[in-house]
This record gives sequence, C-alpha cells and structure tokens, in this order.
Amino acid sequence: MTITDISSADITANIHFQPPTIRFDGVALPRGLREDADTMPWSTFTATYAPNTGPLRLGHWECADSERAGTRRGPQPDTFRATLALGDRIETATATATGPVAALTAMLYDHGVAVEMLRFHQLQSDDTTATFIQGTDGCRAEWAMGCSDDPTESALSAVIACANRLYAHNR
Repeated sequence: MTITDISSADITANIHFQPPTIRFDGVALPRGLREDADTMPWSTFTATYAPNTGPLRLGHWECADSERAGTRRGPQPDTFRATLALGDRIETATATATGPVAALTAMLYDHGVAVEMLRFHQLQSDDTTATFIQGTDGCRAEWAMGCSDDPTESALSAVIACANRLYAHNR
C-alpha cells in the first residue's frame, strides 16, 4: 500500500481530485472523517486534523525499560519518559503503562490535559503509517491524525494533535 501526495497544483488542475481514500489504496478512512476527507483538499485535511502548531508539543520520547530482560511472561507495563512543552513550560514527564499511547495520555492527564481515546485506527503503507484517533476531554470529541515512518511516532503525533484540537476549542 502506498500513500500518494497530491500537490495543490494537481488539485487545482484536476477538478475531480482524488479523495484521501485513494491515498490508502481504497481503504476507507474512519467513519467520522470520511465526509470531511472527501470534500477537502488533502492539504486542508492535514492542516485541520494534523496541526503541527499548538500549545502542546512532544519532544524527546523513550522507553526507560528498553534494556529489561524479555524473560517475564505476559504483558508487562513499561516506564516511559518524555519531554513535553505545555505552552511556555517545558517539563519532563514519566509514566508506567502497557504501551506508549497509554503512557502519553497518562502524562498529559498528570499535567492537566485530559485526552481519552474513543477510537484508534492505523493505516500503513510501504513507508508511512497514518494514525487516526478520536479523543475526548470529557466535554467534546475531536478527530486527529498523525503520520510517521514509525507506527509509534505516528500514534504519539496523533495524540498530541488531538490534545491540541481539544485545547483549541476550550480557549
């Protein structure tokens, strides 16, 4: 599966531009995003659902337990560390969770930013993973997207994008 980027010149030149589902070899985007995706140019869609600006930013990310022996049986929680920018503050956060998305949402919550995952979808291509999440702060729900060549980075980007979208509506 490959993700194809359609430039704005291509969109202008082609009145019947291809919807984003074509980018994922015909795999439909999550139900809550399809209408917007099919009516927006890709550049507008990504600017809306994957904002790269906002008060919340994720810096360094690591699993602190990466060198732990893999001899234990069953899923075990790991400790994750991150550098978070929260407005004009930069802080180091730590959380123990069964995965990176759970750890990041716990870190955000500990810093006063509530993001609960309602839906999680990942679409992969040969070299890119797009993660689509719907999250809520308890009052409203928003969809967001993250893209990266690494599935974990894609998911973490989507969580930060969702938090920024939720926060933008709460100002």
